[in-house]
Amino acid sequence: MLLCIDTGNTNTVFSIWDGTDFIATWRTSTEVQRTADQYYVWLSTLMNFQKIEADITEVIISSTVPRVVFNLRVFANRYFDCRPLVVGKPECLLPIDARVDVGTIVGPDRLVNSAAAFDKFGGDLIVVDFGTATTFDVVAHDGAYVGGVISPGVNTSLESLHLKAAALPHVDVTMPDKVIGTNTVACMQSGVFWGYVGLIRETCNRIKDEYGRPMRVIATGGLAPLFNQGHKLFDEFDEFLTIHGLVVIHQYNKDQGNL
Repeated sequence: MLLCIDTGNTNTVFSIWDGTDFIATWRTSTEVQRTADQYYVWLSTLMNFQKIEADITEVIISSTVPRVVFNLRVFANRYFDCRPLVVGKPECLLPIDARVDVGTIVGPDRLVNSAAAFDKFGGDLIVVDFGTATTFDVVAHDGAYVGGVISPGVNTSLESLHLKAAALPHVDVTMPDKVIGTNTVACMQSGVFWGYVGLIRETCNRIKDEYGRPMRVIATGGLAPLFNQGHKLFDEFDEFLTIHGLVVIHQYNKDQGNL
């Protein structure tokens, strides 16, 4: 079986693929100090608790945090006796190479999302990913990542506002009942919610105008359904798009005889 590991700046997702479906998915906080042994204790405990028996023989990793990759490599080698495939490294082949400025290093999460979206929905897409940053990835007609937009993430913006303005509390992200808030929390929630609805709509519209062809908007990340309430910002939503992309890239490397 294949263990897919998607490490973001805030959370890390582990998912087991049996060749047909994902049999289990878990999420933990991303910590650069976590050792290979700690990863295994955490993962094996959850597998035992859920009575999951999985013969993991292959591992693929996507990480936006370079410092965790070494320990994840050791984890794969020590406990599953395999050399993991790491997206973004020269030895990892992509179905379609990114077409960006020479010398540009594209984040592995954006490469994985592009591969996944093209596999599921075809080309001419905007992939909106709600993470620590809110990213907009443009996927061409042939599946190539051709650029995009990076904006501060929703929770990142809220946390920054809370830290920089002493009188403003930390608030949860939710759709407010009305735009005009009558207390501090309601004002902040309205500003974040409607501000991001406007950011998403305007950014997507400007990308479509510049791209010059009809495009569909695909969303992923836990906050996407919240921002789609009654506004139809997205044509499709896939919570596990990135994990699916890891399977796509791994299979492509197998098909090319690279594993």
